[in-house]
Amino acid sequence: MSTGTAPVAAPRRTAPLPPGPRLPSGVQTVLFGNFRHVLLPLLRRRYGDVIRLNLYPERSVVQLADVEHIRTVFSGPATTFHAGEGNVILKPIMGEHSVLLTDEDVHLRARKLLMPAFHGAALRGYRDMITGLAEREVDRWPTGRVFRLHDRMQALTLEIILRVVFGVAEGPRLDELRRLLTDLVDIGVLDLFGWHNEKLQRFGPWRRSMLRQRRVDELLFAEIAERRTATDLPERTDVLSRLLTVPAEDDRLSDAELRDQLITLLLAGHETTATTLAWSCHELARDPVRLARASQAADSGDEKYLEAVAKEAMRLHPVISEVARRLTRDVEIGGYRIPAGFTVMPSIALVHGDPAHHPDPQAFRPERFLGSGPATGTWFPFGGGVRRCLGAGFSLLEATIVLQAILSRYRLSPDRARPEPARPRHITLVPGRGARISVTPR
Repeated sequence: MSTGTAPVAAPRRTAPLPPGPRLPSGVQTVLFGNFRHVLLPLLRRRYGDVIRLNLYPERSVVQLADVEHIRTVFSGPATTFHAGEGNVILKPIMGEHSVLLTDEDVHLRARKLLMPAFHGAALRGYRDMITGLAEREVDRWPTGRVFRLHDRMQALTLEIILRVVFGVAEGPRLDELRRLLTDLVDIGVLDLFGWHNEKLQRFGPWRRSMLRQRRVDELLFAEIAERRTATDLPERTDVLSRLLTVPAEDDRLSDAELRDQLITLLLAGHETTATTLAWSCHELARDPVRLARASQAADSGDEKYLEAVAKEAMRLHPVISEVARRLTRDVEIGGYRIPAGFTVMPSIALVHGDPAHHPDPQAFRPERFLGSGPATGTWFPFGGGVRRCLGAGFSLLEATIVLQAILSRYRLSPDRARPEPARPRHITLVPGRGARISVTPR
C-alpha cells in the first residue's frame, strides 16, 4: 500500500488547463450522469487522456485515463489529494463524518476504528454466516421462469451487511430499516440534484426522499441508543458493538458519528457487491463454456476461479466508473495545470476497457485473473492508495461464496441472447433490465 507521500510535480505557470467540452454544466451533468459509459470513451478519443468537465454542484472535474497519471494521484500526498472532498456528492446521505467523506487525520481515525471488522480473523468469521444466508436465499429461487437477479442479490447482500453491522437482522425496527434502505438506493441521476438543493426538497420525489432519509436516521439513532445499554457489548463482534467498546476515550464516537459510519457501511456494503454478482451471472448465463468451468469450480471448491469470475465482472462492468480526489493545491498532470479546488477523477471504466491493458476488453474472460493477473494499476474497482476500499476483501469473499451457492445448484439461462445495457442508478451502473435470467436445477 502506498504511503501517500510521493512527490507531485509543481505546475508550470505556462502549462495549459486540460481540454474538454464547452457545453453548459447542467447539460454536461445530465450527459455524464446518464450516459458516462458511452460519453467518456468518445471524449477520450477527442481530447486525450486528460479531460475537463464541469458538473453540478459547481465542480470542475478532470477525468484521467492514463495509468501513470492515475498512479500519480494514488501515490500522491493525502494532504494534496482529498478523497473525502472528492466524494462531496454523497455528503447529504452519508453524512459529514462518513469514512468516505473525511480526509487526513479525521479519515485515518475512522478507518482505524472500522478496519478490524473487515480484516483478519473477523473476515474469516463471516464465512459461515454468508454461506448460510446465501444458501437460504438461492434455495427459494423459482425454477424454469425468468426473474430479476439484481433484485435478489440486493436483498441478499443487504441481509448480510445487516448482520455484519448490527449482529442481528430481526425485529420491527430492522424490518422497517431494510425496506427504507432498499427504497433509498433506488434513485436516478436527477434525484441527486435534490440532495444538494433545499428548494427542490420541498417537492415531489425529492421531498419523499428527504422524509425517507429522516426516518432512516430515526431508526439508526434508536438502534444506537438501545445498543449502548446492552450488557453483552464486550462479547459481541458486530461493527456497531465494536465501535461502542473502543478502549481509548478519544476514539469513542458520538451518536452522529456512529450514524454516519453505519449508513455508509449499510449502503456501500451491499449495493456494489449485489451489482457485481448480478453482472457475473448475466455474463455466465450467456457463455456456456465459462458457465461450465465456473460450475465445476463451485463443485470442487475452486474459489480462485469463482473469485476470478467476480473480478472479471468488475472489470467489464465497473459498478463505480471513477474515483474522485479534490485538490488542495495546484498540480501538473500530463502536461496540464490543474488548479486547487478542481477534482481529479481516475477513470476505472476507461482503464478497464483499454485494450492496451486488457486484450479484447469487451470479452468476458475470468482467466485474466488467474496466475499473475493484469498488470498493477490496470484493475482498481476498489480505488487505490491509502484510500483503497476497506471492504474489498469482504466483498470478494462474499461474491465467491454466493457464486458457489448459486452455481452448485443451478444452470443459468438468459431471458434473451442480447446482453443487457448498463443503466445509471445514482452513482452506480447496473444491468439495464435487472439481470433477467432463469435457473434450472443441475
